[in-house]
Amino acid sequence: MSERATNAMSIPSPTEPLPEPTRIIRPSRGVGSLGLAALWEYRDLLLFLTKRDIQLRYRQTVLGVAWAVLQPLATMAIFTIFFGRFGKMPSDGLPYALFALCGLVPWQLFAYSLTESSNSLVANQNLVTKIYFPRLVIPLAAVLAGLIDFCVAFVLVLLMMAYYHHFPTVVVLCLPIFLLLAIVTALAVGLWLSALNVQFRDVRYVLPFLTQFWFFGTPIAYPSSLVPERWRPLLGLNPMAGVVEGFRWALLGTDRPSFTLLLVSAVVSLGLLYSGTLYFQRMERSFADIV
Repeated sequence: MSERATNAMSIPSPTEPLPEPTRIIRPSRGVGSLGLAALWEYRDLLLFLTKRDIQLRYRQTVLGVAWAVLQPLATMAIFTIFFGRFGKMPSDGLPYALFALCGLVPWQLFAYSLTESSNSLVANQNLVTKIYFPRLVIPLAAVLAGLIDFCVAFVLVLLMMAYYHHFPTVVVLCLPIFLLLAIVTALAVGLWLSALNVQFRDVRYVLPFLTQFWFFGTPIAYPSSLVPERWRPLLGLNPMAGVVEGFRWALLGTDRPSFTLLLVSAVVSLGLLYSGTLYFQRMERSFADIV
């Protein structure tokens, strides 16, 4: 057989359909197999889900994004009246309203991200059971959607600072570090609870109690200076304590948080993220069957 005839036999006929590419999906092994490479490959899906979550949050609402301002503003007013005026709660020499608001804004980001990420897999069960993609995209999109509310509420903080004639210094450049710590903490706990929520649906009933308990364990309505100094490193076991203290230091010029407190908060947050990723990865292979 001639060489031309051999080449002709190897070329598919124009009428024959080309074979479709085959993708082999194997169980993930180790944390790295669930990490940046997969998320980067599905970055368009991540952006789409984040945008969708933002739109759903304010669909058919009268005030829209103004809720991001009204929630911390109303809470600040209640705290100022009952804790600041009636309770005479110390505020590290700052106006109590500004002191409370600076703690409420990062907490609002954390609480929203935690709630939405914990319920994200169950809320997107139709998507989970139909197509393949890294399931980590779903809780991560829920966390990122909360950044819009944070940006709007942060403008309120800046306006309050201008009203009380408090202007940030160069220390404000450290603010993204504490913002990242809040996001990592919300994602870490959200990974745990979202995976648990698939198997145990009563997690959604426990979540409000957990959030409320966590809120009062965070120095928002009160300063950390009320805690005896020898016990303050234990306060760092709550990563949001380091976030709130860091926000006040970076924006309002309060005393710098102790290095031990910040270190403990960072270690706990990263530990929760690592263990949450491990658990989420182990449960991921059964999400479509259970959800």
